[in-house]
Amino acid sequence: MTAMRKPPQRGFCPSEFALRLQKMQSILQAEQLDAVFVTSPSNIRYFTGFDSQFWESPTRPWFVVVPREGSIIAVIPEIGAPEMARTWVDDIRTWPSPCPEDDGVSLMAATLSAVPRRFGRIGAEMGREMALRMPVADFLALRGRMPETEIVDGTPALWRARMIKTEAEVAHIRFICEVASDAYIGLPDLVAIGDTERTVVKRLRADMCARGADNVPFMPAISGPGGVPQIVCGPQDRVLTHGDVLFIDTGATYDGYFCDFDRVYAVGAIDDAARRANEAIWEATELGIRAARPGVTMESVWKVMAQALQDAGSIGNNVGRLGHGLGMQLTEPPSFRAGDETIIQPGMVLTIEPGMEYAPGKMIVHEEDIVIMDDGAHLLTIRAPKEMPVIS
Repeated sequence: MTAMRKPPQRGFCPSEFALRLQKMQSILQAEQLDAVFVTSPSNIRYFTGFDSQFWESPTRPWFVVVPREGSIIAVIPEIGAPEMARTWVDDIRTWPSPCPEDDGVSLMAATLSAVPRRFGRIGAEMGREMALRMPVADFLALRGRMPETEIVDGTPALWRARMIKTEAEVAHIRFICEVASDAYIGLPDLVAIGDTERTVVKRLRADMCARGADNVPFMPAISGPGGVPQIVCGPQDRVLTHGDVLFIDTGATYDGYFCDFDRVYAVGAIDDAARRANEAIWEATELGIRAARPGVTMESVWKVMAQALQDAGSIGNNVGRLGHGLGMQLTEPPSFRAGDETIIQPGMVLTIEPGMEYAPGKMIVHEEDIVIMDDGAHLLTIRAPKEMPVIS
């Protein structure tokens, strides 16, 4: 029988959202922005608590304005007003969408123009790991209607707000990490040699949902003799064969928050080269977890893991980094990579993700999710065993 963990309460209380607004407004003041407006599902949900399966439809744009002072303003299609009214947001302005002739542009221009002005600058989601979810032509039209205001990249301000998680956010991420960990541990009992990659994913995804995950939108699975050539595509109809390494990565969600970590399995048995590589990557993961402490840079932790992989005989790593931030998106800033000088702080949720190619076309990757606390990194996932679990 599937063991069930007790999930944290869904949603967040108004005081949580008030703290987010207060933090964002402090950042807007420091960044000399009169407001920031957001259009993407994760940012709208972060500030309002509003969620909808209607995000799957690209027809209608949605806007939320966070001013430097005052209350949050939702500027949304009429169809979303009843649900938005159930959130903590009081100021809800609507238009009859879809209306390609003017799909919220004039209403947004009027709303932004009425925001108290001090700096003459308003931020938008124009930077890395953000997406402006409105037609580019409409964005240009909006900017043209506001010649007295400069619309600039608000991404740095938004990530400053979202990068440090609250205790309630961490509780959500911890729960989905534990759910996925439990399912990974139980996977060898659900599959066998002769199953296909696609069958493995179907069973693992169903088990995660049965254990409490809301959704599993990300689950690449790849297998190959002694290792895998890549970690981003799949599953396919390839049959698991004795001697394979099976790699599975998982981005499951609970109440809007992701886990993101992988596991590798030995199919029957693996050769000595794969076994040694797996052990080396496990040790590099351990070093990364220990090195991730408040006050150090992301680059410094990357160097620790990169050196361990080099010493172990790595001949390459096409991933480009060795971990990243995690939260309402599968991947968030910052990154464990050369040149990322972001200072690690308590409240950050990060992935530790060393991997290496140890022979041409054969790579293994390990990944764990951690939260940074005053005394260092604490695991959110259940740590992978040092030896690969076996599928027989």
